Amino acid sequence: MAGHKRRLDDGASVQKSKKTKLSSDQSEKKAHKRDPVPSTSAMTLEEIDFPRGGGTTLTPLEVKTIRAEAVKEADQELFAVIKRKQRKSDVKGKATEPGIEKKDALRVEHLNYKRLIPGMRVLGQVMSIQPLAIVVSLPNQLFGHVPITQITSQFTERLESTNDVEDVELDDDKSDSSTQVPDLTDLFHVGQYVRAVVINTHTPGTTDVTGLGRVRDDAVKASRRVELSLLPEKVNTAVRKLDLKVGHSLSAAVKSIEDHGYLLELGVFGISGFLSFKEAHGSGSEGSRLQVGALIHVSVIKMSSNGRICTLTNDPDVLVSSSISEVTNFSSVLPGSLVQSLVTAVVPDGLNLQILGFFDATADEFHLPNPPKSLKVGQKVKARVLYDLPGTTPPRFVVTLAEHHIKLQPKCASEGQLLYAAFPVGAVLDSVKVRRVEAERGLVVEIQSDQEGFVHISHVSDEHVSTLSPSSGPWRVNSFHKARVIGHHPFDGILQLSLRSSILEQRFLQAGQVQVGEILKGMVKQLTDSALFVSISGNVDGVIWPVHYADITLKHPSKKFKVGGNIKCRVLTVDPERNRIVLTAKKTLLNTTFPILASFSDATVGLLTHAVIFRVTDKYLMVEFFNNVKAVVPAREASETGAKLTDVYAPGKVIKVRIISVHPEAQRIVASIRQAASSFTLGVTDISGVLIGDIVEGAVTQLHKLNVVLSLKPSDVRALISFSGLARHWNTTVPELKTSLKPGASIASLVVVSRNPEKSFVVVNGFSKSDRQKKATLSMDNVTVGQIVGGRVTKYARYGAHIKLTTRISGSLHPTDTSDDYETGNPFPAVDSVLRAAVVGIDKASNHLFLSTRASRFSPNDAKQPVDREVNSIDDLKVGDTVRGFIKSVAEHGLFVMLGRGIDARVQIRELFDEYIKDWKGRFVVNQLVRGRILNVDTANKKVEMTFRSGDLTRAPPNSMTLSDLREGQKVVGRVKRIEQYGIFIEIEGSKISGLCHKSQASYQFALSDNKDADVTIALRTFREGDRVKAFIISRDLEKKQLSLGLKPSYFAGDEDEVESDAEHPQDNKLGVANDVKTRSLDGSDPDEHPDDSDSEEEELLTVGDEYDDNDVDDIDMQVDLAPPDPIDSPKLQGGQDTDVPSLKVDGFQWFVDDTRPYEESGFQSDSSDQSDSEEISVEKKKRKRRKEIEMDITADMQTKLPDSNADFERTLLGSPNSSYLWIQYMSFQLQLSEIDKARAIGKRAIQTIHFREEQERLNVWIALLNLENVYGTDATIEAVFKDAARHNDSKTIHLRLAAIFDESQKYEKAEEQYKRTCKKFGQSSKVWTLFCEHHLRRQQVEDARKLLSRALQSLEKRKHLKTISKFAQLEYKLGDTERGRTIFEGIVDSHPKRWDIWSIYMDMEARKGDIQHLRNLFNHVLAIKMTSHKAKTFFKKWLDLERKLGDEEGAMVVKQKAIEWTQLAAEVA
Repeated sequence: MAGHKRRLDDGASVQKSKKTKLSSDQSEKKAHKRDPVPSTSAMTLEEIDFPRGGGTTLTPLEVKTIRAEAVKEADQELFAVIKRKQRKSDVKGKATEPGIEKKDALRVEHLNYKRLIPGMRVLGQVMSIQPLAIVVSLPNQLFGHVPITQITSQFTERLESTNDVEDVELDDDKSDSSTQVPDLTDLFHVGQYVRAVVINTHTPGTTDVTGLGRVRDDAVKASRRVELSLLPEKVNTAVRKLDLKVGHSLSAAVKSIEDHGYLLELGVFGISGFLSFKEAHGSGSEGSRLQVGALIHVSVIKMSSNGRICTLTNDPDVLVSSSISEVTNFSSVLPGSLVQSLVTAVVPDGLNLQILGFFDATADEFHLPNPPKSLKVGQKVKARVLYDLPGTTPPRFVVTLAEHHIKLQPKCASEGQLLYAAFPVGAVLDSVKVRRVEAERGLVVEIQSDQEGFVHISHVSDEHVSTLSPSSGPWRVNSFHKARVIGHHPFDGILQLSLRSSILEQRFLQAGQVQVGEILKGMVKQLTDSALFVSISGNVDGVIWPVHYADITLKHPSKKFKVGGNIKCRVLTVDPERNRIVLTAKKTLLNTTFPILASFSDATVGLLTHAVIFRVTDKYLMVEFFNNVKAVVPAREASETGAKLTDVYAPGKVIKVRIISVHPEAQRIVASIRQAASSFTLGVTDISGVLIGDIVEGAVTQLHKLNVVLSLKPSDVRALISFSGLARHWNTTVPELKTSLKPGASIASLVVVSRNPEKSFVVVNGFSKSDRQKKATLSMDNVTVGQIVGGRVTKYARYGAHIKLTTRISGSLHPTDTSDDYETGNPFPAVDSVLRAAVVGIDKASNHLFLSTRASRFSPNDAKQPVDREVNSIDDLKVGDTVRGFIKSVAEHGLFVMLGRGIDARVQIRELFDEYIKDWKGRFVVNQLVRGRILNVDTANKKVEMTFRSGDLTRAPPNSMTLSDLREGQKVVGRVKRIEQYGIFIEIEGSKISGLCHKSQASYQFALSDNKDADVTIALRTFREGDRVKAFIISRDLEKKQLSLGLKPSYFAGDEDEVESDAEHPQDNKLGVANDVKTRSLDGSDPDEHPDDSDSEEEELLTVGDEYDDNDVDDIDMQVDLAPPDPIDSPKLQGGQDTDVPSLKVDGFQWFVDDTRPYEESGFQSDSSDQSDSEEISVEKKKRKRRKEIEMDITADMQTKLPDSNADFERTLLGSPNSSYLWIQYMSFQLQLSEIDKARAIGKRAIQTIHFREEQERLNVWIALLNLENVYGTDATIEAVFKDAARHNDSKTIHLRLAAIFDESQKYEKAEEQYKRTCKKFGQSSKVWTLFCEHHLRRQQVEDARKLLSRALQSLEKRKHLKTISKFAQLEYKLGDTERGRTIFEGIVDSHPKRWDIWSIYMDMEARKGDIQHLRNLFNHVLAIKMTSHKAKTFFKKWLDLERKLGDEEGAMVVKQKAIEWTQLAAEVA
């Protein structure tokens, strides 16, 4: 029955009869008996047990019972066969447990490089983070690396987006996070566990394609053999939806950042992960946001109802405790998964376990608990999966039971330190105990009770050892040895040791063990032209640069240093990261008895030590101590004789110096050679007690040409004050002061305005006698309103400038309290500027004062009537008052204007202009000075309404003209409302009445005749909607409410232009923006000055040096700027011809010469002589002449006046279609009418109309469009115009022009981005880098500007290097640090002494600074070089001119004498 049921079960499940397991004889007999039986009879007999469809008649319980019986019978037969084959000794050696008797123990295998095959998944630990790769420690002392492109797919996409220049240019709409790629150190940390999959293996010695570069670390070198990937789609490729249950942990990549959390890429088909901010950063705060592309380890919390979204957490505690209990298949078990395991066997090399109730697993001795616990068969323990053994059937895993693996923490020593900190490389262990011997691998030794080490068989002895014995020999079990740490295996938590005597005897194993300043003895390993290499210990080498061969420069170093010879040297610098040691063989440094200055913290004022000069200039020396610590020695501290530094000192010279000042913030040390002399009496003046703003007094010690030297009391600090400043202080003149002032005179009531710690002096200035107040006595108890105080501007806030008065007292200066006249004052003083102010308010609770710099506050009795009165309260304002203020903010509904401290006025949109302005925000900026009238004052609510509109404040209703008010023959003014094929609809001004001018009544554009046969269709084309026209009322129909108008010239014969006067609204009283006052920036500078300065400086750069770029396309020196048009008054709109149309600013073009319109220069002046002879001619001649006069007057008027309507512009452009000036004026005219879209359309039409050969004219229009979009458009529109312009013009020119436009409009961030794009695209252009540097320097970004030079030299051709360096030096002179520019020029002329053009530029830069002494040194230097007489004549002539301008007659005579001597010497040589 059992056999019958098994066949039914087999047939039901496999649809094929399964043979019953019988003996071989019985099976043969049965097979023989079945041979003659037809198959059809067998099917018929058992047809009931094989129904159609492969079903069965048994119940599920019966099927399960039958399967269990079948498995039991099969196991009994299988084990019976195995028992017969086993020897008796094996049977006796078997365990007595019944479960183990039936099964062999699994062999515990170790992982090695040969078993690592592609596709294998393994758990690893981050050991080292390189710039382009991650070094991972793997189980069993193996290493692998993860390339930067195998982190996550999202991270790789971000890398590609930064490298692809075209993507950066075309995809500017990406977020900042997509362009700023984080470093690998931001995504990973040392000791982090990662799940990885092997993607490739390399044999030792193959070409390095890993991105790790040249390294000396053995572990990093070994990691090159195995290439890993962390991509979730590769690691989690076998995971299914059903596996994602609560507690399942896996790797995930951050795909995007949403409103409430992160969307993660799991690598599982058909499902996405979500990590909320609360889970990611905790409930307290969001913390540091995760980067897009970051790899994180997460655990499943729950699944959504639709099975598409998996909610995850990255809580470390949850990840450590998360475990899995079931999976769909064996490939779903990921490395790092925590599982419950059952010990099935204890073997010498480890354990056999069963995980997940089915799969076999092993754990080697390196991954067992330490100290080992008493693990028994049948015991349940927690284990973490390390990797799966490929090619095993059934599948088998390798797990770990080590405590640090279970907790996912790095292995620590007994003191809680990490392994590399507790046992650094090179540490010597006196006694280690051999705990276990692996015959072919090495020794496992015990260092401490909880710490093991591994000695590879190659490091057991210096001699070759083929095998090890655990019971005999010097390395048997329980033997003790002396060992040395040569490496770490972080994953296994063991040390890599060596017992070799050669390694034990080595003094150093790595550069980090060498101490700076230590004296070593080494062997010369190699001598090259650039360096001397010294072998210090084993594979640790050092390098000696030629400047450190000896105290003097060696011409033939090979005579002193022989390969293999011994050498004594001192360690100069140590770089552990690069494993580099720099040595010195200078005898002075070897025998020095002074302290070794090896770090900035060791530098103390007064310290005496030795240093080496590495740079010499005329102004200072740069010296170097040990470990790259540098200092500067000013010229005054280098020599007491005043000799030229370049004549006395040379690079490489060892000098004795004394530290005179240390600046920790700037990491700057100032040293002195003069004060290091034994004859010098140490007396360094400390100025730390004198602060900016202190009130001091002192005595005169010296009188210089421009300054007075003082000695402050009682600190004896040296101070400087100019003669002019002292004259103002004493209310006298400079000549009188110079004659009366003598050394020893006492001067009081001086304020410190700046400090120079390097030179140990301060700069002071004086107060007038009427306001001398000492800052030291200023306190909240004695301060009074009206008191004069001094302070320094520190920052800006909404209430104005923040002034620091003392360490505890601060003040605020409101913009309305800065001056009695806002136009002439400085409402926004520069940061760090020192000023005096009067106290107008006191807040003792917060130690705060309210200040004012108004002249009326300083001298109330002597002050004039203020132009802008002081508004202290809302009661000071009355309806109708005209006041001025500063724009506080630009809101959606209008403006807020600051009128006084705490008093703001609102200006609604309808109160800004007399007419409708569409884009009104572009007309106003914060801190802009405006004028308006008070419209309403609400004292109760403290609200003020203000208006910029002219006219009556009662807001009377507009004029309501009706059709009955008009009469036939009346002449009216209107605007073109609509244009049809049959005529023009005109809306009359001041009403809503519209009339029709039929085409038979329209005028012809140039003929100006009433000829009925004229083609009026062309005339209709000259009109545009919105044109202002004069019309004649032909007829009206009150019943039909129709109005017929005419525009023929004959209707207006004899009429004169009616131009309304602006007398009622003079320019001085114009409301709205105060045009005559420039908007000042917060640093006190004038933004309108920058473009002019940049142009002039760029022009000077071009004149003093070579061209920017020889082979680059010349950039057009033209700048188009669409400044916001001024507010338009209604009288000017009606003035027609006198309307002031704001033009587009185009630098490089001069549209108007001497403030005269070009149309007025062209000679087409209106001739008024035709109007003087009307009385002497007969009536008939008068009539004929009058018709002609009408023609002449209109034609002349059209040619002499500026176009003031669309029709006028269209007529003018018909004659000059290629004039960019006219097209740009047409665009500006539309902007005045707030027709932004029409201005764009006109610009595009201009580009299509202007002939393609007129490249300059087309370029002007393109730049005008860029300016238009910059002011009125969006980022998308300006980008679209920019791309079109770059395609149709020289691309580099457009790139630079857009950057300049952003710069001028103070959009500095966009300008910087544009410069970066330009540098990437045109990196071969010297001009691009120079302009980018100038941009940084103008924004005071000195460090960013200086970093560009090295980047530029990497991108540019070598022939352009010298020119570029010269340009950067010129910019340093003009916008940066003069000393740095001087240093750069010194380097150029030293390396290229016969580049006379560079010498000339250098001299011109010095001439700008007015330093005649340095100029004299330059001329002496250049004239000492051999040159032609013609070139020498040029230099002498230049020198003579400069002496006459900057020097004196004595200097001019010296130049002439030197010229004679040079000529005589040249003649003698010839």
